[in-house]
Amino acid sequence: TPSFSVPVAPPEPPPPVEAAAPPAPPAPPAPPAPTAAPKPVPPSALRYRVPPPIEVPLASRRMNESGAVQLRVVVDERGQPKQWSIVRSSGFERLDANAMAAMGRARFEPCTEDGQAIACQSTATLSYELR
Repeated sequence: TPSFSVPVAPPEPPPPVEAAAPPAPPAPPAPPAPTAAPKPVPPSALRYRVPPPIEVPLASRRMNESGAVQLRVVVDERGQPKQWSIVRSSGFERLDANAMAAMGRARFEPCTEDGQAIACQSTATLSYELR
């Protein structure tokens, strides 16, 4: 029997698929609202409502330790000391520790700007003198 060959056309290539762009990554979360940095003010701008209780520790009295401790203090809008650290030591660990504890008990008149209470930063010197 004779064989017939029927030409078969090659299959058509599939239509090109356009590469879909990858989905955009999600937007990063918004940064937190910046809190205003405490405004630097001169030491004379800090006014105590309740001064820090300065008492020369008994051991310091016995050892004739006296001196001044200079602290950097950040005061919030309500007049509360929020952060404080020693800028200049008295030279005596007991007096420095007493100054750090005393500043935590101090209360200030709030600093103001344009009639609004603001956070401020300054230095405060606590003197420990033997009498």
